Amino acid sequence: MIKRHFLQILCTVLTPLYFLSCSYKGQMPNIEEFKYPGKKEWEPMLKYVKGLHEKSTHPKSYPFDYDWEEIGPGYYSGTAFGHWDIVHQVFDAFVYDPGHGIRQLYNNIKNQEPSGLVPGSIWMPGGMSQRKEVRWNSDSQGHPPVWVVAIDDYARLSGNDSVLKTFYPSLIRQITWFENERKAVPEGFFYNDILLKKWESGVDEGIRFDEAGLGAWACIDATSHVFMLYKYAEKWSGQLGMGTSYFSERKTELKNFINDSLYYSPDSMYYDIWAVRDTSLRNIVFENLWPMVAGAISSERANCLIDSYVLDKRHFFTPHPVSTVSVSNPKFELRMWRGPAWNSMTYWIARGCLDYDRPDAARLILEKALDATAKQFRETGEIWEFYHPLVGKQEELQRKPHSRYNLPSKDYLGHNPLLAMAKMYGQIMKKGEM
Repeated sequence: MIKRHFLQILCTVLTPLYFLSCSYKGQMPNIEEFKYPGKKEWEPMLKYVKGLHEKSTHPKSYPFDYDWEEIGPGYYSGTAFGHWDIVHQVFDAFVYDPGHGIRQLYNNIKNQEPSGLVPGSIWMPGGMSQRKEVRWNSDSQGHPPVWVVAIDDYARLSGNDSVLKTFYPSLIRQITWFENERKAVPEGFFYNDILLKKWESGVDEGIRFDEAGLGAWACIDATSHVFMLYKYAEKWSGQLGMGTSYFSERKTELKNFINDSLYYSPDSMYYDIWAVRDTSLRNIVFENLWPMVAGAISSERANCLIDSYVLDKRHFFTPHPVSTVSVSNPKFELRMWRGPAWNSMTYWIARGCLDYDRPDAARLILEKALDATAKQFRETGEIWEFYHPLVGKQEELQRKPHSRYNLPSKDYLGHNPLLAMAKMYGQIMKKGEM
């Protein structure tokens, strides 16, 4: 068993100061040169999204070393940076300005705690909340660690692995934090939603946590996300010429646990461990698809998930896919994370489909989602936090009925990687023509 602070000690050898000697000056194509990806009819929406990115970007200020991009000027909770929202925004930035994207990823890990926790959300002054000072949770609330995927994308797109030297120490520290603070017994990982309902999973008030009294048990999303951390730690260690055995071992252990203990074969579906054990707690939700997105399952099981759930109209293949809850689930409703479609999740699931050689599935869900988003844009002139899965009126949706703001936020970027989705769609179509 690795000692508690071994990984933190390892990080002191690999100083993150390397980043400060590097230059990431992505060139912004001017508006006349930039070619919007995807269908022509999506262009007005994509042009608005690109302008919204520019509107949401601010000069560097505490606590960031670079220009920083907020979640979106229409976010009800005020001016904010971080969570997994910024990663979705970075995927968009990689389409039009990779340098801006990598700077956001550095801003994201800049304030990582010595424990390894990466702050979930950094709340900035001003905006709708009219905060007077910067604040964030520094000890008990993180966020899904999907930033590693964006770093790996950047290394691939730039053809330069040197960026890994900057972010590798942060990856190892975050693994340490998960092992120390979010380890389930006997295996797997959890988000504090299960104990405190702080929603560090990013899925506020999701139906998986309706039941009270659950312990620190293995969550399907958290366990899959930490599997991804080990997968990229193994990959980056090899690319940087360092040992990979520990990361390979832990990756294999988690993969086996996911496929043995978090899978219910009669449903051909993955669940949280409590839902595997108790059928009354079982729900068909998009979080159950994270093992596929993470690459932790066999091709056979991935294809079954895609055909039986992702592309099935009885479950997630709604007119605007992917619904967050299966339309056949008794708890499906037109309320935040309990039914509506989030374009960011459609993007992740499309990536998973491509990783398992299912471009047909990725194309279908991307096209339907972008068509539906463009329709709502034509009708409302807004980019919404989340969308009507049946392409009805956005005003039918509920956000948080117990709060002052019970409609999705408008002019919201954090869950709308629409440029990245359109580019992915275009690449699929182009390959299909070859």
